[in-house]
Amino acid sequence: MSATQARLPKLRPIDAQPVVRNGHRSVLLRDPLQLSEKALFIPPQLGPALAMLDGTRELGAIRAALAVRFGLPVALSSLEQLVSALDDAFLLENSRFLGAQRRALAEYREAPHRPPASAGASYPKDPDHLRRMLRDYWEAAGDVDPAGAARGLICPHIDYARGGPVYAQVWKPLEEMAQAAEVIVLLGTDHYSEGHLLTLTTQSYATPLGVLPTAVQAVESISESMGPERSFAGELHHRAEHSIELAAVWLQFALHEQPCDIIPVLCGSFEPFVQGEAEPEQEPMIETFLRACRRSIAGRRALVVAAADLAHVGPAFGGQPLGLVERARLQSADEALIERIRAGDAGGFLAEIRSVKDRNNVCGVPPIYLALRLLEPVRGAPVAHLRCPADEAEASWVTICGVVLQ
Repeated sequence: MSATQARLPKLRPIDAQPVVRNGHRSVLLRDPLQLSEKALFIPPQLGPALAMLDGTRELGAIRAALAVRFGLPVALSSLEQLVSALDDAFLLENSRFLGAQRRALAEYREAPHRPPASAGASYPKDPDHLRRMLRDYWEAAGDVDPAGAARGLICPHIDYARGGPVYAQVWKPLEEMAQAAEVIVLLGTDHYSEGHLLTLTTQSYATPLGVLPTAVQAVESISESMGPERSFAGELHHRAEHSIELAAVWLQFALHEQPCDIIPVLCGSFEPFVQGEAEPEQEPMIETFLRACRRSIAGRRALVVAAADLAHVGPAFGGQPLGLVERARLQSADEALIERIRAGDAGGFLAEIRSVKDRNNVCGVPPIYLALRLLEPVRGAPVAHLRCPADEAEASWVTICGVVLQ
C-alpha cells in the first residue's frame, strides 16, 4: 500500500447489509468479487464512516466530521482498526486489492471451467437432488404447447425456492427450441458492475449438471469489435455473479444435459440511461456489441436469454414497507413493463423505468433491453408473473416474470 493510499483510504464498491448478530444490530460487509473469505461485521454507528472513506480524507478529518455532523464520538484508534480490517479483507482500493484481483483473475482463467458459485445456496449442489427439484417444478407447470418459432426468453435469476415455478413455466415451452439451438446468448445482470457496461468471458460455465461450453471464437470476435480491454475489464465478475448461472442450470435441464455453445454476457448498470442523462442508442459500446453479436449468431439457430428480475422494493432494499395500496401500484407498474416487452418495444420499456426514476429498482433493465434490441423486430408472449417475499415480515418484495420472445 502506498503512503497516500494508507493516509487517504478509499473503500471499494461492496455489499453492505444490516443484520442482527448475537442479538445485536450490525452491518455485514461482503466483497462481490469474493477475493477474501472474510465477512466483516461493524457496528451501525460506524456506517457513516464508510461513506467518508472515499480517498480524499485522512482519518483525523473523518473523526472530526463524525463528531460534528453526526454527533458520534469515535476514537481514532477505532477508525484505524476499521481501516486495517477492511484492508485485510481486500475491501480498500489499493495495491493489496489489485494484487489479489490479479491473482484471482489468473486462477479463474486457468481453471478448466467456471465452477458453480451458487450451488448449495440458491439451488442444491447434489446433481440428483437438483434434478428432482427441477423435475418437480417442470411437472407442476402442467401441459404446455411448444413455443414454435421462439427466438428467446426472459427468465428470472432469483433463487429457485422462490422463483422455481416461473422458471419452469417459461423454460418448458422452449424445450424443443433449446435443443435445436446451435448457440445461446446468455445476458445476465451484473449486480456489482463497477462501471463495466458489458463484460465478456471465454470461460465455460459449469453447473452440477455438466459444462456449457463458451463459444470462444464468437466471444473473441465480439470483443475485437468492442475492444478487448473494455470487453474483459470486469471479467472476474463472472466468477461470483449468479444471474447467468441460475439461468444456465435450467438451460442444461431443458437440453437434457447435452452441451450447447453459449455466449455469456454480464450487463452492467444503465443508471445514466435510466436517469435520462444519456441514451443507450448513442452509447458506442452498446451499438457495437449489438452489431457484433448479431454477426456472430447470423446463420445459426440461436436463442437469446435474458436472466432478469423485475422490482426490488421495501425495507430490505432501503425503501418503505409495502401495504395493499403500494402492492397494487407495484402490480400496475410491472404490467406496464411486461406490456412493453410484449410489444417488443425496448425504448418504451426503458421509458417506463425512466418515467419513475426507477423507484422500483428493476435490476433486469440491461439484459431485457439488450435482448429486445438484439432480436428486433420481436414480440413477447408473457407466461408468468410472481411477487416474491424478500423479508420475513412480507414488507419487502421482488417481482419476476417469464416471457417467450418470438
